[in-house]
Amino acid sequence: MDEIRVLSATAILGYGFPVESFTEGMKRKPHVIAVDAGSTDPGPYYLGAGKSFTDYNSVKRDLEIMIPAAIEANIPVIIGSAGGSGGKPHVEFNLQIIKEIAKEKNLSFKLAVIESELDKELVGAKMKKGEITPLYPAPPLTEDDLEKTVRIVAQMGEEPFIKALDEKADVILAGRAYDPCVFSALAIKLGFDRGLAIHMGKILECASIAAVPGSGSDCMFGYLHQEDFVLEPLSPIRKCTTLSVAAHTLYEKSNPYVLPGPGGAIDLHQSNFEQITDNMVKVSGSRFIPTEEYFIKLEGVKKVGYRTISVAAAKDPVMIEKIDSIVQSVKDRVRNNFEAYGIKDFFLDFKIYGKNGTMGLFPGIDDRIAHELCIVIEAVAPTQEQADTICGFARSTMLHFGYEGRISTAGNLAFPFSPSDCKVGEVYEFSIYHLMKVEDPALHFPITYINFVNGI
Repeated sequence: MDEIRVLSATAILGYGFPVESFTEGMKRKPHVIAVDAGSTDPGPYYLGAGKSFTDYNSVKRDLEIMIPAAIEANIPVIIGSAGGSGGKPHVEFNLQIIKEIAKEKNLSFKLAVIESELDKELVGAKMKKGEITPLYPAPPLTEDDLEKTVRIVAQMGEEPFIKALDEKADVILAGRAYDPCVFSALAIKLGFDRGLAIHMGKILECASIAAVPGSGSDCMFGYLHQEDFVLEPLSPIRKCTTLSVAAHTLYEKSNPYVLPGPGGAIDLHQSNFEQITDNMVKVSGSRFIPTEEYFIKLEGVKKVGYRTISVAAAKDPVMIEKIDSIVQSVKDRVRNNFEAYGIKDFFLDFKIYGKNGTMGLFPGIDDRIAHELCIVIEAVAPTQEQADTICGFARSTMLHFGYEGRISTAGNLAFPFSPSDCKVGEVYEFSIYHLMKVEDPALHFPITYINFVNGI
């Protein structure tokens, strides 16, 4: 076999895609339709809460186009990081959608469901053996961190997908997965170069974000050969350029020349990017360098409390000039008010957009202040009631805070919403961001098969 053709439907399942682009992709007779369904980008909440960060109806819309098309073409559909985070409830979220589509469209196919959530007991045993190591900047894992962790997922490589393909699965629904492997698994199974396959998967995982203009809501097509791969956007308004593809190769990487993943890393030192048509780019020279031992990445989160926020605006130039001292004074006033009341274990923050809400990450620009500010007051406490209390008091204190030069006494803040305070709910933070040594790359990713016959 000289060529593997891969259709990437969208950057994340549920982000959508134009039917016209998908139709163009099917005209090219792909060997597989693949889609990445998740990421840690939205933060730890979704993993801890067991919720999807993509909408049910949006995910269903994408899948009810993809799955029937694949069945008709007799090619597999591969979905990775189901439900966004890949835990048991996230896989179940996607599974229910697939069952609904199968029933409504009277479909017959074989589904493989690959789980990726791990028990704390397994991780604890591995930790005692010294087989858990931190990923920078995470600290070493402790028993206390592990005990407080509410959910752990492991990031699978292509091996579990290859097992499911060997069992003739028509649709593969997987938990947390290394993003490129849903695109590379079939090619690696068929003997294509692993380095090129994973590098192509690295681009395809974000679909047309690697094109110009970029979009996470449009399709991309990949042609993998023995010595190179070619990328093609499927919308006439987009082009792949050497710059756009090379730039995306650097995306989400700490080292521009090395792309680590399960079992090894892609060496990009010799990668070459060539414009072969007005909208297509050929890539060659990427190599896979295996590690002596096989490691998989773990992601785990612990609950740290509950959050309440309030969003307000400030226009007074005098207040804007003194905003740093005002914020500190309000924080001091809040802490003084509740220390004697027994509420001490809380976090209070003021994100000042227009001053340092985002630009505060960069040194030397403290004096660049906008003529108006958006102020996000955030309180995190052990209970929702306490978070409500801290946020409400901080909001009212800043609203009526008296500062030198103040003229109006009606209030310092404008609130775009009523009620002014919003209960955000549970707050999680990453407690595990580590590597785990394994002997068998597929051992911890059990597979269940479901055969649908006329939708049942």
